[in-house]
Amino acid sequence: MRRGVTGLVIPMPLLLLYALAPAEVVMTVVAVLFVVHCLLCRDWGWLRQAWVVVAALLCGDIVVASGVMGGIHAGVQALCFVRYFLFVAALQVWILPDARTRRMLGQAYAAVAVWLVAGCWQQYLCGRNFMGYGRWADGALLGPLWAPRAGHALVMTALPALFPLAMTLSMREGRRGRTMAAAILMGLMLTMVLVAQRMPLLHFLMAMGIVGVLIPRLRGRMLVAAGLGAVGVVLSPLLAPQAYQKLVVNFIAHLHGFADSPYGMLFIRAGVMIWHHPWLGLGFDGFRHACPDPAYFHGLPWLGVAEGAHGEAAGCNLHPHNYYLLIGTMGGLPAIGLYVALVLCWLRVACTELSPARDPGRMMLAITCFLVFWPIQSSSSFLTQPTAGWLFMAVGWALAASPVTNRLQRVGAGG
Repeated sequence: MRRGVTGLVIPMPLLLLYALAPAEVVMTVVAVLFVVHCLLCRDWGWLRQAWVVVAALLCGDIVVASGVMGGIHAGVQALCFVRYFLFVAALQVWILPDARTRRMLGQAYAAVAVWLVAGCWQQYLCGRNFMGYGRWADGALLGPLWAPRAGHALVMTALPALFPLAMTLSMREGRRGRTMAAAILMGLMLTMVLVAQRMPLLHFLMAMGIVGVLIPRLRGRMLVAAGLGAVGVVLSPLLAPQAYQKLVVNFIAHLHGFADSPYGMLFIRAGVMIWHHPWLGLGFDGFRHACPDPAYFHGLPWLGVAEGAHGEAAGCNLHPHNYYLLIGTMGGLPAIGLYVALVLCWLRVACTELSPARDPGRMMLAITCFLVFWPIQSSSSFLTQPTAGWLFMAVGWALAASPVTNRLQRVGAGG
């Protein structure tokens, strides 16, 4: 059974590019088969982990809140949310503890990252990608996709797959290796600038900064790559005017008038919902249903946001573009507290006995998880694909590579 499930998981990065519904099916099937495996083999040792307990409490909180605030249908939807945590557990203790399987997954991620880079440059140079699509309306490159998702996908594949390769080359292969590593990093940096998606570019810069701090001998190459990115932004009015408009002009405008920006309006609306329902939130997917309700057309005076409609119904979206606000609108402040505890549990396991120089792959998985859970950012919803897939794949992979999982399996085998 495990071999068949592994065959489902390895192609996930490709499914998350081109087949979102099958990707959701794979995550659900893996979760169900993992439970079947545990029943047949009586393998329940993974339940003793702290993150599993916190995840169970979080799911329980959201199920109760959904049942009270949204009725039976919302409660059932919230109950299905548990499949993502079962998927993470399956990756950690069943599918990815084997180093060979993790290498295969890393190769799949690397291939997808290279494909994304090639697709972005092909669209930039030719004007349209291989499917005939040009840039998105806001100027973002689509790469080999039909929607502006290339930036996030490149971050989620390049950080755990190509960055470790560049780091290994730089530290072990002499001058030739250092040259190849610099070429990889600078190529990725310039590609991110051309893609013109703000959060992926910031994630990329933060990742390089963290690597430079943790591994001093790589600091120079990270600075060179970041410098190339800065040069790319400076030259973007000539080389890619659309990228300059989005990365610089729109970014500055949003910072100067955040409360009236699309993201600011969503932040305010979610904050008002949590303020009005601090203990239960609005239940599963409550933000989407309640966003057009005039009852939440208010400011946040306690945060210095003046009273007002702030976009009214026209400023609504399917989600508040922030994981923590999304959780808060579903389960209130208790859910936010449990979610923070869950993230800390995951990061603690991912960072246990971490040696950046000896294991760059583990380090980049931990950095990837740290970046996606950073609270001050705009993000998509982890209730839908492809965000759910990228997020929970990264978490499960990082947990599986941790020595905590090795010890857990030894204890289970001994028992």
